[in-house]
Amino acid sequence: MNLLPLVVLCAELTAATYTNPVFDEDFPDPTVIDAGGGWFYAYATQGDVAGQVQNIQVARSRDLVRWDRVGDALPVKPVWASKTQLFWAPDVHRRGRTFYLYYSAGLDPERAARFKKERGAADSKEGVFCLGVATSPKPEGPFRDSGRPLTCGLSFVNIDPMAFDDPSTGRKYLYWGSGFQPIRVQELAADRLSFKKGSAPVELVRADKNVPLQTLIEGAWVVYRDGYYYLFYSGENCCHGPLQEIKYATMVARSRSATGPFETLAQATGAPDSAMLCRSDAWIGPGHNSVVTDSAGQDWIAYHAIDVKRPYVEAVISGDRSVRRPMLMDRLTWRDGWPRVEGGAPSAGPSDAPSVLQK
Repeated sequence: MNLLPLVVLCAELTAATYTNPVFDEDFPDPTVIDAGGGWFYAYATQGDVAGQVQNIQVARSRDLVRWDRVGDALPVKPVWASKTQLFWAPDVHRRGRTFYLYYSAGLDPERAARFKKERGAADSKEGVFCLGVATSPKPEGPFRDSGRPLTCGLSFVNIDPMAFDDPSTGRKYLYWGSGFQPIRVQELAADRLSFKKGSAPVELVRADKNVPLQTLIEGAWVVYRDGYYYLFYSGENCCHGPLQEIKYATMVARSRSATGPFETLAQATGAPDSAMLCRSDAWIGPGHNSVVTDSAGQDWIAYHAIDVKRPYVEAVISGDRSVRRPMLMDRLTWRDGWPRVEGGAPSAGPSDAPSVLQK
């Protein structure tokens, strides 16, 4: 049997090196997953793509380096957010033959008014954001919403969801949070479409204006490794104001339990802050990350950042941010029980690419 064609094919599909960004288009809050069948999929916050708004952006790759757009994962808006255009921070998980899409969206104005009135906040000028969940048999979608939000709240507190199955207990959790409030976690029901009856949110890491980079925290992502649960999160201003004032960075905390208590990197080591990925001269505000593992067992951190040479999008979606955030990726190393990115900033120049074994 001649194996040469197979060897050549694998060589063509697997890049030897890469240079950031890996996807040089506006692709904020990226979640990257191994979707099976030799494909990696990435999902991102809404965006204008060739003049058309996509609610949840999707791209796919064979090697984590070269990405192509697939379309809109959520082309039909949910009934509770059919009149708004604020679809942020998707997270997708494959369980069996079903893919679950968790996302945040702005509640329709009429529903939002009723929500605020019921809570005695009828005069509030704040919007109402909710967490939603949709399902599909295919990673690219289309995903169909469950029909109702998981939870709602004033302002942008209920955004940035991340689903996680605890390998130690088998319990299913959803992490989320922003809006100057804590990162929270709550147990999901068996169907993954609602919270478990009798469960309640647990606060994990608090926003604190007296702690460097933690005035606002968001973008939770959890990894289990060597008996620890590592909570990656991002802090400070992501996307508003002069570029030189954006301090957004990626931080980390860890715990022996999926529900905490969590100890931040700063608390554990005495460092001035808990950042493990900060801005560079070329890239501002690296954050809202996900973590994916290649075929060699190497972990990679995917995240967005602002290119100082091309910082703004050409078409701004009403009510959303105007900065352009391509997707970057860097190797994660683990030292002394903590994850690190070499140099503590986005890599510059060619780097060794992930190892990808095509099936």
